[in-house]
Amino acid sequence: MQRAAYRIIDANFNRSREAARVVEEYCRFALNSHPLTERAKQLRHELCGAIAGLDAGRLMASRDTAADVGAGKTVDNQLLRGSLADCLTAGCKRLTEALRALAETTQTIVPSVAETMEKLRFQAYALEKDIVLFAEPAQKFRRVGLYVIITSNLPVEIIALASKCAEAGADCIQLRAKGISDNTFFAVAAEFVRICAEAGVFSIINDRADIAIAAGADGVHLGQDDLPVPEVRKLQLAPLIIGKSTHSLEQLRKACDEPITYAALGPVFATATKPGVEAVGVEYVRRAVQELAGSGIAGVAVGGIGPENVESVLSAGVGAIAVCSAVTKASDPANACRALKENINTVSRRER
Repeated sequence: MQRAAYRIIDANFNRSREAARVVEEYCRFALNSHPLTERAKQLRHELCGAIAGLDAGRLMASRDTAADVGAGKTVDNQLLRGSLADCLTAGCKRLTEALRALAETTQTIVPSVAETMEKLRFQAYALEKDIVLFAEPAQKFRRVGLYVIITSNLPVEIIALASKCAEAGADCIQLRAKGISDNTFFAVAAEFVRICAEAGVFSIINDRADIAIAAGADGVHLGQDDLPVPEVRKLQLAPLIIGKSTHSLEQLRKACDEPITYAALGPVFATATKPGVEAVGVEYVRRAVQELAGSGIAGVAVGGIGPENVESVLSAGVGAIAVCSAVTKASDPANACRALKENINTVSRRER
């Protein structure tokens, strides 16, 4: 029976190692996330290290592919994958299943190895959750180029501006309402979310994670003094786009550790929306883009951006710009949106 145990261990070690590699490659190439890639890689290395605690000769001698009654057996749609996300899901499931089999079987030979396998199984569960909660919002946000911020406490104005911007090319719209009651805020937010959803535009609520979640928004934007990102993640009912304001590289690095979906970089230029906050300039945007490389986190330049300076900001390498008064205070917000979107598309085409 010990030979049979070694056969089970060998099969499940190969299965778990292969699955861990799929997870690692997804984090590396699909998410471009160095932190998640390193976690998957570390799990794979610990797995290999634990198996090294067994007799390698007996493990290899037990392998008998030709006599394996399971070899070549298939079930319907066994390898059907419609997307890389499907590959990730399948890889994560294979990984935890194999680790469970390893934990139980190695218990009969080397109990200390079984303990490691159990630890790795729970690490795999946590890794899968963190990948999914990061991946879904991050991949959605990649298509954002024009991000409009509506700052108003007037429900009629909010709805009118949201409708115009959603129809005129905004990829993402944030509702920033600082001076209205929660009851009114929620009602307006729910209508705002509906308008955005119908137009295929992402809806973001500023500061208030509770309102964002209750209204069904796509995400929430947090300031430096708002609810911490880990606490917001505890509240979410589905993966949320989570953005955070940053005004320095120190703040940016801390935000990346939380982690977030995107970092707002600014204010690039002086703006009435952030009175008393010193402009960080285009150079901060350029350095922040370099800092974000390999994190999987998007950068959004914000603050005093308009038609006259949008190209200089985009030239710093940022993928998206956030505007407020350049659109919301324009005589024709829809045309202002279209013009800025064309600016973004022109720069994007030029850089290809």
